[in-house]
Amino acid sequence: MRSLRCIWTVHPPHRLPHRLHAAQRKPPRGHSPPAAGRTTPMTTSGAATPPRFKRSSPRKKQQSRSRRLAVDLAAEGADTTGVPVAARPLRPLPSSLAVPAQIPVARPLPREFFEVDALDLAPRLLGKLLRRDQVVLRITEVEAYRPNDSACHGRFGITARTAPVFGPGGHAYVYLCYGLHMMLNVVADKEGIGAAVLIRSCAPVSGLEIIQQRRGQQTEKPILLTGPGKVGQALGLSTDWSNHPLYIPGGLEVLDGPEPKNILVGPRVGIDYASPEHVVAPWRFAFAGTPWISAPKNTLKPQ
Repeated sequence: MRSLRCIWTVHPPHRLPHRLHAAQRKPPRGHSPPAAGRTTPMTTSGAATPPRFKRSSPRKKQQSRSRRLAVDLAAEGADTTGVPVAARPLRPLPSSLAVPAQIPVARPLPREFFEVDALDLAPRLLGKLLRRDQVVLRITEVEAYRPNDSACHGRFGITARTAPVFGPGGHAYVYLCYGLHMMLNVVADKEGIGAAVLIRSCAPVSGLEIIQQRRGQQTEKPILLTGPGKVGQALGLSTDWSNHPLYIPGGLEVLDGPEPKNILVGPRVGIDYASPEHVVAPWRFAFAGTPWISAPKNTLKPQ
């Protein structure tokens, strides 16, 4: 009773339940009670002050912003270190990427490599490399479009849009799809034939940060490059690249690379408007054993 009278003397009756309730309150999860000899700070109402959470230091935030800015500048070709971008060593990719080890950049393929039927060129492009500046991609999925093919743009004849399809083999044909996506095609066969191979998917070899910046996705998963529009965006392409020769060093190039051991084949994607025999034609080719392939995957079978 003596201790109780002491409490009532120091603290008015209306504060006692609050103090007792605060004393019995359990500490928040993840926070240990104060050590012996230390007092918990109180608010003016007598309640314990809520724990303060640690915030990122301004210096770390500034460093993060500086790294993002350096990536943006590198994507535009700016010089941030005094060394030309093209001369700087490439940053190695994280080991978590499900792609082969860093592939040394090889020589451009000769023009004659492309001057064959699109159905022959398509599987031969698997494993080859696409390079533009610091970005190097490995081709993992393609589709062939041939003359007299009801799914080929050449069916419309030579127009302002389709003229590059009728150009020499080994040139680029880039068109805008649905007003959003830049689709990269490699022109096949001889000039005037009207055939091409669509690059559907790729895997990153170098320039990952630039790819992520262009795509607007900070990920290392296959969603980054599995789809023809994603490939065009990662390379920073526009329709101005149409008619560009892919066998000449500089700009956009197709380089030699290792051939796949196994290939998957299946019908092409999104061509329901074509004739039935062309809808089911197995003119889609993909690198077997890699996740860097676009959907649908269940229509692909071993060759």
